[in-house]
Amino acid sequence: MKSGGILHRVGTALRTQNWTAVAIELVIVIVGVFIGTQVSNWNQQRLEKHQTEVLLVQLQPELRNFIDFYDSAKVYYGTTSAYARTAFQGWEHGPKVTDEQFVISAYQASQIYGLGMNAGNWTLVFGGQQLRNIDDLELRKGLSLLMTNDFSYLDNKVVDTPYREHIRRVIPEDIQEAIRTTCGDRPPAGKPLLLLLPGTCDLDFPPERFRAVAAALRARPQLIEDLRWHQSAVAAYLANMIPLESETRDLLTRIEARK
Repeated sequence: MKSGGILHRVGTALRTQNWTAVAIELVIVIVGVFIGTQVSNWNQQRLEKHQTEVLLVQLQPELRNFIDFYDSAKVYYGTTSAYARTAFQGWEHGPKVTDEQFVISAYQASQIYGLGMNAGNWTLVFGGQQLRNIDDLELRKGLSLLMTNDFSYLDNKVVDTPYREHIRRVIPEDIQEAIRTTCGDRPPAGKPLLLLLPGTCDLDFPPERFRAVAAALRARPQLIEDLRWHQSAVAAYLANMIPLESETRDLLTRIEARK
């Protein structure tokens, strides 16, 4: 009705050659279209920003999962390193290390724990426009860094060294299975996706079984060098985790501060 009224008035003004009225009506039309477009754009931007805020809220549990992994990985590899120290003493015939402790520690030192998450889904969600909708420059920068980070250096492959394979070639399968069953990876309370490794382990095998396996391990001094290399890989793994952990904690703090 309104556009029809304007067209009628414009037609009347043209027939009477009232150019001032024509100009006024055209200005009204142009201004109306401009305002309508601006309002539509504003509403769209408002909806996109709201959607971005919702996505940031939904991202917080994933960031906490990452932080939980960092914390549990440090504890996990602290445990495997303690087993490695005991294993080294076993190879050196340390008087305080029994054959059972030596065999179990040599195996447990080879246990690994990697990051089972990646940022691929974040990249899909916060691609392009969504990322630009974040007005906090530092938050946008932190999220961009996390999205483009190479998580491959926190994968199991980084610490899956030859020692892990070689030690399993020597220790009999039934003892390996008993270690995995009795003293293998366990999720911490309330964190089913994370892992912890028990710090102690006792198995029900005759002493002569452990004596024979310990002798077989000592007959392969190359395993000592393999374990040294494995421990170096673990140390590098934990060092590579530090900057990513710092970025993740800072990002979560900034998102939580927006509430």
